[in-house]
Amino acid sequence: MKIFAIGMNYALHNQELHGTLEKTEAPVIFMKADSALLKDGKPFFKPDFMGRIDYETEVVVRISRLGKSISKEFAHRYFDAVTVGIDFTARDMQSQFKKSGRPWDISKGFDGSAVIGEWIDKERLPDIQDLHFRLDVDGKTVQSGHTADMMYSVAEIIEYISRFYTLKTGDIIYTGTPVGVGPVDVENHLEGYLEGNKILDFHVK
Repeated sequence: MKIFAIGMNYALHNQELHGTLEKTEAPVIFMKADSALLKDGKPFFKPDFMGRIDYETEVVVRISRLGKSISKEFAHRYFDAVTVGIDFTARDMQSQFKKSGRPWDISKGFDGSAVIGEWIDKERLPDIQDLHFRLDVDGKTVQSGHTADMMYSVAEIIEYISRFYTLKTGDIIYTGTPVGVGPVDVENHLEGYLEGNKILDFHVK
């Protein structure tokens, strides 16, 4: 199983972190180790030695068939389920790596950094580019997004990734986070919603 993720796919988030609203020349792709996956409501154990850890709430899609060099017109055939996930980011480490020109994989791909909620069959949902999602921390909404605001659509993302990697059944793709990312602390309670339905629920330890 491969875990793909997209960076800088919502304009206001780009401004939030990078001071720009511009669209990138191509989707920004990075990957997480399979040991990053955290599911079934299990707690996230915050690694204090890594400094500040930020939540980034995202719509996640699950690949359902083998595919390579997939045209965006047919991309909808290659995923079968959708959920809300958290791309945890070691922000201090990421900043340090960027400043020194070093790869920042560790800051994104560490154990437990890819949280996913309950999968929902895509046929039960509106169009993938018309989904509303949000994250509540301790009962307060801290992020909300609409997939219509993506700079690169899910179809375009699948097309681009499949040019370089063969997609296989069970692979998952995090599609980018909207504005509002922030740090988590021990004992925080995180709840993620898709189209008003709570499908993600876990605690930070």
